[in-house]
Amino acid sequence: AGSLSGFSNLKAVFSLGAGVDHVFSDDDPPDVPIVRVVADDLSNRMAEYVVWHCLDLLRQGPKYRYQQTERVWHEDRGQPSADELTIGILGIGKIGTKCAERLAPFGFSLAGWSRSRKSMTGVKTYAGQDELHDFLGASDIVVSLLPLTDETRGMIDASFLNAIKQDGYFGAGMLINAGRGGLQSEADIIAALDTGTLGHAVLDVFETEPLPENSALWAHPKVTITPHAAAMSSPKSLLPPMVEQMRAHDRGELFENVVDRKAGY
Repeated sequence: AGSLSGFSNLKAVFSLGAGVDHVFSDDDPPDVPIVRVVADDLSNRMAEYVVWHCLDLLRQGPKYRYQQTERVWHEDRGQPSADELTIGILGIGKIGTKCAERLAPFGFSLAGWSRSRKSMTGVKTYAGQDELHDFLGASDIVVSLLPLTDETRGMIDASFLNAIKQDGYFGAGMLINAGRGGLQSEADIIAALDTGTLGHAVLDVFETEPLPENSALWAHPKVTITPHAAAMSSPKSLLPPMVEQMRAHDRGELFENVVDRKAGY
């Protein structure tokens, strides 16, 4: 906190990750443009992560991995096809759009939610708080890609989880959170898993990172954990666009992908 206040010639802050909440967590954020990372490499890596886990849930990977540990040979004869499931993307910005593009060829039905109204080919879109419940009720698997803001903090709670579609093939909703750990209540996620309201949770982000060794999430049979590894920042891919923006700024051009301070992203 306060580490940027001593730079009297600071012209901008470029975030090396997709989120910028760490900058706003400073007691006195610098009054200069804050620029988000928008890079194909980052979007592609996030989309790979989302496709990987959507396919894994579709093909019942968690169930078969458990059966392997128990030496159980049992094929589920009721395996659904991709077009029988709806993937709901919570946050359809550049990364969410890329995820939808990568999921579409597999045949999934797609839904998307954003704060403001958007339109995407092949995606049923929802907008605003008034339509969040309908979005969740239409989604077999909810993929959270939202930034952490005052509005989104703690939104993945019991009410949210209870609203995810319950009458699909798996008889319970599924959650993938690759956005921010501050979005979720881990106590509510565990409770929903234990009661069967939530069928499985894939979590790449957590309220406290690294995830504490005593967290109940580690050993929960319905949880898949990755260590905030959905999309690693690659210097060779992310730095050249930043340097070019700096040069453009020195030529008198405006920065691109500047954070809206009021919105927080």
